[in-house]
Amino acid sequence: MEYQFSDRIKALKPSAIREIFKYASDPGVISLSAGNPSPEAFPADEIAEITAKILKERPIEALQYGVTEGYAPLRAYLSDYMREKHGVGRDFDGILITSGAQQVMDLFSKSVLNEGDTVICEAPSFIGSLNTFRSYNVRLKGIPMENDGMNVELLEQALKNEKNVKFIYVIPNFQNPTGITTGMEKRRQIYELAKRYRVLILEDNPYGDLRFAGSHIEALKSLDTEGIVVYAGTFSKVISPGLRVGYAVAPEEILRKMVVCKQGEDVHTAILNQMICYEFMAHYDYEGHLKKLKEIYRAKAKIACDAMDRYLAPEITYMPIEGGLFFWCTLPERTDMPSFCKKAVRERVCVVPGTAFLTDEKQPCGSFRINYTTPDNTGLVKGIKILGGILK
Repeated sequence: MEYQFSDRIKALKPSAIREIFKYASDPGVISLSAGNPSPEAFPADEIAEITAKILKERPIEALQYGVTEGYAPLRAYLSDYMREKHGVGRDFDGILITSGAQQVMDLFSKSVLNEGDTVICEAPSFIGSLNTFRSYNVRLKGIPMENDGMNVELLEQALKNEKNVKFIYVIPNFQNPTGITTGMEKRRQIYELAKRYRVLILEDNPYGDLRFAGSHIEALKSLDTEGIVVYAGTFSKVISPGLRVGYAVAPEEILRKMVVCKQGEDVHTAILNQMICYEFMAHYDYEGHLKKLKEIYRAKAKIACDAMDRYLAPEITYMPIEGGLFFWCTLPERTDMPSFCKKAVRERVCVVPGTAFLTDEKQPCGSFRINYTTPDNTGLVKGIKILGGILK
């Protein structure tokens, strides 16, 4: 039988990262491609203890249906935590618990996008979000990244010239894939431009709590006096990606539409998983856990930098980072990046080609992304050494 797929889906391709991930799951392959937290980062003992206690003392609450908005104690705790620690959330805002931050992208897109609208994105940007936006048949307008965030002059040009711009999508902390952090002054400029041109901002912040160097920078959402910023957070990088618990902080009017959309997708996020996140935040040493993560990633990032300086430099350059999970590496001019990445796979090392993160995958790109957190330290150094050998 010949299957007929919807217009909004038939042109979509599988995520390059997820496809590479299938190959990288081979234990003989060194995976520098996935965005996985370090195996050392999981609070497995605490989660086991919390889960056992919940299932012993409150099994029906954990196993029964729940409300779409999310587990009430988690929502209340998160609301206070985000306001006090990050300055995120005002009187007009609420919180929706989602099945990972990726669902925030989808629910928000479903709520505000029409076919033919424009979404402005950083270029390059996270492929998962780009594919979500593409699934709604919109135009993606990429704004080139500078060392401190997107080029605001080109952003204003796009806001002036592009038709039906609905929102600006940004990953301001340790951006995926480049690792770039948007400076505070540029965050203010992006917010003021969005306010002036009456468009929304979707702020995706999965890595903000993984800063191991430099100074903390306030969230874009902390500037939001007009109700134009939707903030996407997640526990995937700080507790467990397998739990699939994320959240949106956004104006209540927007959240009400996202709730209706979520009811049609999965009814609610898994209650047991929400209860685990709440108990870990409220009754365990959550701040101590974050401190431990920063120490793990500081040490691993140094190992990666030392290896890249030894085996890749000066031919392959990389962007310095102060947190997050990724390095953005650039090959010498006239080097065929796709061929380099394919050769790496044959040498049993996986990286992600930079074209996977472009709004237009046909554009030339000489960069690739390395994840330094997934392999053990021996594998990390060995993989980087192999990459240097391929270039030579």
